[in-house]
Amino acid sequence: MKNSAISERKNQSISRGVGMTTQIYADRAENSEIWDVEGRRYIDFSSGIAVVNTGHRHPKVIEAVKSQLDRFTHTCHQVVPYESYVRLAERLNGMLPGKFDKKTVFVTTGAEAVENAVKIARNATGRQAVIAFSGGFHGRTFMGMALTGKVVPYKVGFGAMPADVFHAPFPVALHGVSVADSLAALDKLFKADVDPARVAAIIVEPVQGEGGFYEAPRDFMTALRKTCDQHGILLVADEVQTGFARTGKMFAMEHHDVAPDLTTMAKSLAGGFPLSAVTGRAEIMDAPGPGGLGGTYGGSPIGVAAAHAVLDVIEEEKLCERANALGARLKQRLASIREDVPEIVDIRGPGFMNAVEFNDVNKGLPSAELANAVRLKALDRGLILLTCGVYSNVIRFLSPITIQDGVMTEALDILETSIREARAA
Repeated sequence: MKNSAISERKNQSISRGVGMTTQIYADRAENSEIWDVEGRRYIDFSSGIAVVNTGHRHPKVIEAVKSQLDRFTHTCHQVVPYESYVRLAERLNGMLPGKFDKKTVFVTTGAEAVENAVKIARNATGRQAVIAFSGGFHGRTFMGMALTGKVVPYKVGFGAMPADVFHAPFPVALHGVSVADSLAALDKLFKADVDPARVAAIIVEPVQGEGGFYEAPRDFMTALRKTCDQHGILLVADEVQTGFARTGKMFAMEHHDVAPDLTTMAKSLAGGFPLSAVTGRAEIMDAPGPGGLGGTYGGSPIGVAAAHAVLDVIEEEKLCERANALGARLKQRLASIREDVPEIVDIRGPGFMNAVEFNDVNKGLPSAELANAVRLKALDRGLILLTCGVYSNVIRFLSPITIQDGVMTEALDILETSIREARAA
């Protein structure tokens, strides 16, 4: 079987709207490695977009799923509930930042978690408007698209977005937007476009994902909390990509001195199985009436079983500490490359949620071309990378946190060679 042959079949059978970063068709995967249908091995620095922080097919996750398969696969929690759902909610309620009582609801995807967070916020406050930030990504559903701060490819051609969604600039010093600039724009939004008394929620990624792995400054997050408290607005942290040890803490909001009212989670929550969650202040989570939240597959017993195993693995294998160590190692190697690669304008990211940004040194502008060239060079050598950013000039690194030390060394060598080759081309 050939990748090229499957790709031809794909072109005839699958909507072109389903974008594909590579034309590698997976046959099997283990921890940080993937083998395609032609038998070629790849080091995976994408983790299914931050889904397998605990690695592909972690033995404890697989064991938990197999055990659940032998009991039951689906009853719909809203019809015949199960204790494992309750216990996972209890665990998340105890883990999330904030010294207040919390409650949780489970759904299936990150976008669905965001949709439900907005529903809950509107129901609890009696308000309609929601504020998000430029460069943010919150999903491909209609509310997710409306909140997302990037037009191409997420919004283009899909018509009118839901009303009462507003955007403010996210502070990115590298691109000339300071914390003061962002807060001033938010204040102007309140004066020119939307009465803060009509705003139900402000949603923010503690580290922007698709937007370029820009970390929210501590003083910015503190100011957002103050603004929300002043106007009775709920602060929603979108931890879909940042959660579960990726940033060196269980949740990225733990890097800040403030707690959100609501948190959305998905991706690595269940280590490769579909499961997402919204956790928040108990009284806010209880605002919608019975039947207002949920879904047929919400809180799948398979996903819940996997999630319990994921939380155990993160604790037992000290993956928060390992994320910090791996991230430091990656950033150190990138810093050494930067000494004679002036196109590298920034190296950043907490824990093992890291990125490198490229500019064209002659034009002084973001270089999507160089970032993509590095990605393709690396792919040729067996390393899967992802680009991101509003200008598509950022390479983000999302290897499983369980990556073997020797494989990590191999990946860093490929990365360095690919950067140097792409620059010289």
